[in-house]
Amino acid sequence: MPSFVASDERVWREAEKLAAAHGGPRGVQKAVEKDASLLKVLALPEEAERIDLNALKNEVDIVIPTIRDCDFLEQWRPFFGQCHLIIIKDGDPDKPIRVPEGYSYELYTRRDIERILGEKAKCISFKSAACRCFGFLVSKKKYIYTIDDDCFVCKDPSGKEVDALQGHLFNLVTPATPYYFNTMYDPWEDDADFVACYPFTMRRGVPTAMSHGMWLNVPDYDGPTQLAIDNSRKPAQNSYRYVDATLTIPKGSLFSCCGMNLAFNRELVGPSMYFGLMGQGTPWGRYEDMWAGWSTKAICDHLGLGVKTGKPYIWHSKASNPYANWDVEVNGFHWQEVIVPFFQNMKFSSKATTVLDCYREAAEKVKTELVALDPYFSQLGAMMEVWLDAWEELNPGMKGFEAPKSANSA
Repeated sequence: MPSFVASDERVWREAEKLAAAHGGPRGVQKAVEKDASLLKVLALPEEAERIDLNALKNEVDIVIPTIRDCDFLEQWRPFFGQCHLIIIKDGDPDKPIRVPEGYSYELYTRRDIERILGEKAKCISFKSAACRCFGFLVSKKKYIYTIDDDCFVCKDPSGKEVDALQGHLFNLVTPATPYYFNTMYDPWEDDADFVACYPFTMRRGVPTAMSHGMWLNVPDYDGPTQLAIDNSRKPAQNSYRYVDATLTIPKGSLFSCCGMNLAFNRELVGPSMYFGLMGQGTPWGRYEDMWAGWSTKAICDHLGLGVKTGKPYIWHSKASNPYANWDVEVNGFHWQEVIVPFFQNMKFSSKATTVLDCYREAAEKVKTELVALDPYFSQLGAMMEVWLDAWEELNPGMKGFEAPKSANSA
């Protein structure tokens, strides 16, 4: 089990006391030669608060969007067996799908979504993986892990199967460090800590809102990039490089969020994890997870929350058709050049102290500032507001993280 500890401001303060008592660091060295126990005040706590990550799985809902039988869950049984599943069945509501026996689950079709949300169901995409966010609405758990039905258990370089859910939970319960980049990766790992000259006052970090996992085998490429690699000598069609590292994404940096191996703290950022209006009847696709990632990261930067990426890994088994992807991405290639700076430079008012407040302001900005790209963005901004109305209806009083008064004034 991980140790859940890292050096912090206390180490600095205790070192200062030792130096003052013994005439400086050289004096401490001489004193320690006579009594090594003097350094015990610097030691990291051996009895740190250890969190049982397996027990924490009871606080997770696993959300799966699908159009097919969920046989892939058989391989995940050792890691998901105790968890509750929320399955969002896209497409034909009358087509039955099979879920392996023994799992606790809820299954929702489009009819169920319309029955539960009524007029607000229009904010939930149809024939798009974005439908998964309905599961975020109806969940009552603290954490969400969402995974695609073509993702399987992978192995680390030692040959050990990776418990991706446990890895995400470790990321979420340990702090993030978005204000100063730690070149030794995540300092809460057993084999890492804060590097030299990392400001001690920043080592406490901030709450981690989102854990973005990676994939072995089939990477997440857009259509043209996939075709470019397929027709070159670069051997990147498949990726088997397991990078044993997790990083906090720095404040001010956006990232390409992929929803097929993603976890988040629903109590912190649930109101902003809307995957947009994509798929059937809209002018673009495959940007649903990007949209949630861009908007949530901008809000995290404003309120003082963190986002991690890297471990844990899963095995992504199936490459999608690059031409089909290109067909739905083509508008996005132009729009993203405007949308990314839009979110990077987004400013929230001093009244936006909760995630819900921020997302309402973001929705208004989308309607008024991105509509010049395409009239669709007026509709998207309106659906963001409908999403929030649905969120408040199903989750009364749950506004997400609320920043301390000083945090959002920086």
